[in-house]
Amino acid sequence: MSEPPRLLATLDGYNVEGGLDGPGEPATCYRATIALGRHDGPGVADGLWSDYEQVIDMAREIGLAGVRLGVEWARVEPRRGEVDPSALERYGEVATYARACGLGVSVALVGAAWPSWLGMEAWLLPWTVPHVVAQAQRVVTSLGDALERVVVFADANGLVASGFLSGSGPPWRRGASHDAASARHQIDQVVALLRDDPTVGPKMVGATHTIGLDLTPDEVARRRRSANCEEIYVRSLVKGAGPGAAPAGLLERRDGRWTVTAAAPLLDALR
Repeated sequence: MSEPPRLLATLDGYNVEGGLDGPGEPATCYRATIALGRHDGPGVADGLWSDYEQVIDMAREIGLAGVRLGVEWARVEPRRGEVDPSALERYGEVATYARACGLGVSVALVGAAWPSWLGMEAWLLPWTVPHVVAQAQRVVTSLGDALERVVVFADANGLVASGFLSGSGPPWRRGASHDAASARHQIDQVVALLRDDPTVGPKMVGATHTIGLDLTPDEVARRRRSANCEEIYVRSLVKGAGPGAAPAGLLERRDGRWTVTAAAPLLDALR
């Protein structure tokens, strides 16, 4: 009998860390449209870049199995070829702390945001592929044994749909079905290359499933029983801010303190 999928709460780095897409901060594909005032950036967000440990403690206390961290590429490599070792060190500290708390740790390498230097049309440009591979290799190598599993794209389908079909994310296209197919082909190519990579491949997760906090406890339990995958992600441990932020979080900061906001029946279904 196969092992049931483990359930991890997501922490979407771009939306929860702070310190991205502001003046003098690492820039992502959202920087231009934020500067034009079309939407707000993440700003200070939930400030987790210096405060991850507190919410990880809370994840342990409420009985979650683990967390999936979003490693923000723009923070690790703010300019092409210029890697910030302190950013990799910090992600390593967070992963190590979570493991020491008895939590499982996966990472997502590419979320809704990518470094601005890749260009707005990154997923149509062949030269993007070796850069993604290099980023994956450096993250997996740097985090070492603290990292259990790797997801290359947090939401590949959403990345393509928002960027080329609905126009709700970079590069802000609507109905560009041909380019959507091309982007999806390139994303699949990246995943296939990394699956064969001796450094990254052994830690890559296969099938995954994401559930939102709008579900009833009974529906959460049903999906956990029926999901044919390796990991299930509940989005999200904290809500965050800025483009693509989660609709809700299990935790919320009130009066400077983190508190559990999810109802007890839902938490029971997530344990």
